[in-house]
Amino acid sequence: MSRAAGPIWRVLAGTALALLLLACASPDFERPGASRAEVLARLGAPAGTSPLPGGGERLLYTTQPAGYRAFHMDFDANGRLVHTEQVFTFAQFSSVVPGQWTVADVQRTFGLPMLVERVARFDGDIWTYRFLDDFSTRRQAHIHIDRGGVVRMVMFTDEPVPGDDRMP
Repeated sequence: MSRAAGPIWRVLAGTALALLLLACASPDFERPGASRAEVLARLGAPAGTSPLPGGGERLLYTTQPAGYRAFHMDFDANGRLVHTEQVFTFAQFSSVVPGQWTVADVQRTFGLPMLVERVARFDGDIWTYRFLDDFSTRRQAHIHIDRGGVVRMVMFTDEPVPGDDRMP
């Protein structure tokens, strides 16, 4: 091995170790009873917070725009973790009720989307989220929000595969 190869291997090994340690800092690994301060120390600032009945608080952690998951972490009034739920699921996106949900409800439940866009046939924004369905198929949920901030429609599509230019 040349002298130049030695530092390269050390850099690669260090990067691999850092990624491994980073992977351990995930809402998946947090256990009920953990304090809010402990969770924040491990995971950092959440993407959002919202109050819960009884004085508790929900923290939202999301992997958007590149990832496929978002977590609700519910804390009781004493600041202890009581429940963690991955909310980027077909069932959760299907529970969005057009005409009743608002942009605030969508943001509180799912956080900011990976993409906000407009199309000619809808007068408002379309918020797109990436998620994995029950069969680990890459999907997208498209939530249509009118100019008044009310959800008008939810649609689902398969996520395009990079480099696949075949026509359907």
